[in-house]
Amino acid sequence: MKNKWVSTAYVIVIVVGLFLSSTKNLYASEDRPMIDGSYLTHDNESIGNDTKITRGEDLLTGYSKCVRLGPGKIYVGGTTFAAHVVDSVQIAVTVERAQEGDTAWGIYDGWQKESQNTDRVGSNRTLEVEGGYYYRVRCLHAANSDMSSSFTDGVYVEDP
Repeated sequence: MKNKWVSTAYVIVIVVGLFLSSTKNLYASEDRPMIDGSYLTHDNESIGNDTKITRGEDLLTGYSKCVRLGPGKIYVGGTTFAAHVVDSVQIAVTVERAQEGDTAWGIYDGWQKESQNTDRVGSNRTLEVEGGYYYRVRCLHAANSDMSSSFTDGVYVEDP
């Protein structure tokens, strides 16, 4: 009987600990503004994982990343991973921006990179940007003819 009470006490302590240690903010869907599938956030960082466009054997996964480094400065980029060494692995990175109340993202910057006879390619940059905007990264990932895309949520950048 004593072991049952001890076990119950441990379970209660663990459950209470999980509730107290949770740091993720939860929002009601109607409270968070969204443009084209990306939430507008004041988080320091946003990572987007790929969604497959074609089915194939060459492309494994890809991701895009946007990090606020400080007022007027962001780190942006992405990576494409092939399932094995392929002839061509590519990434096209597009940085977009919008303000709250906008209905679409505008293109701010973009570039692409290709690596041959390998299983991955990554490309990133640090950009000085205008404050008062939300910035997101959208990437197109390709390994030979397999393709997918990814995008981040919008990260707010303050004026320098």
